[in-house]
Amino acid sequence: MTLPVVLIGVGLVAMSISGTAIALPDLGRDLDASGSALNWVVAGYNLAFAAMTLVAGAAADRVGRRRMFVAAAIVFSSGFLATAAAPTILVVDIARIVSGAGGAGIMAAGGALLASNYDGAARNRAFAFMGTMAGVGIAVGPTLVGGLISLTGWRGSFVVFAVIGLGIVLGARRLPESRANDVRTDWVGSVLFVVALSALMFALLEAPELGWTHPTVLLTLVLGAIGLVAFAIVQRRSSAPVLAPELVAHRRFMGWCLATLTTSIGFLGVLVFLPTYLQAAVDFTPVTAGLVMLLLTAPVLVAPVLAVGMVNKGISARLIIMIALGLVVAGNFGLLMLGPDNTTTLIAVPLLMIGVGMGASFGITDGQAMSLVPARLVGTAAGFLNTVRGAAEALVIAAFSAALIGFLSHQLGDPERAAAVSAGRLGAAHDAEVDALTTSWHFTQIGVGGVCLLLSASIAVLLFLRSPEPGHDVGAMS
Repeated sequence: MTLPVVLIGVGLVAMSISGTAIALPDLGRDLDASGSALNWVVAGYNLAFAAMTLVAGAAADRVGRRRMFVAAAIVFSSGFLATAAAPTILVVDIARIVSGAGGAGIMAAGGALLASNYDGAARNRAFAFMGTMAGVGIAVGPTLVGGLISLTGWRGSFVVFAVIGLGIVLGARRLPESRANDVRTDWVGSVLFVVALSALMFALLEAPELGWTHPTVLLTLVLGAIGLVAFAIVQRRSSAPVLAPELVAHRRFMGWCLATLTTSIGFLGVLVFLPTYLQAAVDFTPVTAGLVMLLLTAPVLVAPVLAVGMVNKGISARLIIMIALGLVVAGNFGLLMLGPDNTTTLIAVPLLMIGVGMGASFGITDGQAMSLVPARLVGTAAGFLNTVRGAAEALVIAAFSAALIGFLSHQLGDPERAAAVSAGRLGAAHDAEVDALTTSWHFTQIGVGGVCLLLSASIAVLLFLRSPEPGHDVGAMS
């Protein structure tokens, strides 16, 4: 039962990421929330996911991958139940952070369970199925949640996720256990990583409302930078690092990690913020917005299996990932055509390009990276891969939100109004605010496309240039 239970868990975590964005306008109106408080509903989940995945991966190797998977599913479901019952936006934000921590454990322990139970071509197929299920979750998440909101309201949609999560707990209790007996947990490094990433996320989300020179923002930026430096030092000196330095030192492993980071950057900003634009500027219903989002998410259903199939037939995985990155870059620049008129027609091709690129990345990055890792580090490596992906997603949400509100504030001259418009709450000056929102979207997309382009060039260097040190391979160190 290992493969089906893990895949259902992965799909549920993915649906909770993509589907929540559809609920934001209704949730914001019901709880009278906008700006950073509303953005924390998604960003808090992704922050906890990113911060805890690395910890969960290393801990799973020690305490048992099945045990970690079960505990994570319980935490995940509890967070969703608390979200459904939340009376205020603060409680929603806290509950979403709890769910994100649980999602991290599901993904990290699930990847470690697959890596420890499969080998060779079977492992490639298992990770391809994992990527496909993540794609299924992302693809159907907006549409499913849009339908659930129409039937039960946003609270009812969270209850459904909690019930499915409890079903995963029952199934996971029957899985075989596996662990690495000689693995120790670096708690100092784990705490430093969580503190550093949390501080950086807080600064990015709060800066548009408080101001970049506000003492609180400056203090958290400094705290985040110091935390990252301290984390790097501790990892190099620790006898049981949460992030093994030998993984970071491996050029091709890091190239594949950067590839998953880049596709996440190019995909997630659109995934999270486009549904609000469609409902506010184009006046789509939640169901219609979810259907339009299928242009972005549906390709992720099929692209992972197609990509891994080409790799298994001998086509270069490095060539495939570079094509995927090119599609993501071109698609993000293509979204400069976004506007309130003929919206679906104008953005259909760019959304499809981003979806295909993301799907291909899902299919091959994990398997290629894990093939370079010794058996004793599969949990740590799986945690690191998902941490990179989760950190990218969390920081993209924060940065995208900061840029969007910043551009809106400049155009509207009112930070509070800008926060409301970015949350889809347009006022009497509807047409002017739609124009401002569209222009802000365009400027933000230029930044996203530029970052993805620069990262793609770096990945090409890491994957295609020969290493100057012969025999420099993580697998050889096992």
